[in-house]
Amino acid sequence: MEHLGNFMLRAIEFARHGMIQGASVPFGSVVVKDGVIVGEGWNHVIASSDPTAHGEIMAIRDACVKLDKFSLEGCEIYTTGQPCPMRLGAVCWAGIDRIYNGFRIEDVEGIGFDNAVFSRQIGLPFDVRAVPSRE
Repeated sequence: MEHLGNFMLRAIEFARHGMIQGASVPFGSVVVKDGVIVGEGWNHVIASSDPTAHGEIMAIRDACVKLDKFSLEGCEIYTTGQPCPMRLGAVCWAGIDRIYNGFRIEDVEGIGFDNAVFSRQIGLPFDVRAVPSRE
């Protein structure tokens, strides 16, 4: 179980790195396969002007390149914060077996990260969502 802490500490290091660089909010992730880190990432949203460049997605992209495949079955992801719906979708699409979260979405609502609003949108009818859509 000690490795769990080591992998989470590495994710926290990436979150700190992003903060020091002034490039992100404090979110970092690592993808692990067979006890070895195969993908790493931190939030690049601000630095890259890319709203999809979250830590988990960057770590998934890194792991896919390093493993030369799009399926990360047999892998786990360690992330400083519970994934929002977009990041959770990426984890699911990648086929990752397990997620370890440093904190829950509810833990950061008080400091301006209201990811729960996105989760609520998924359950609404298309025409009343924040971004309405039509068939």
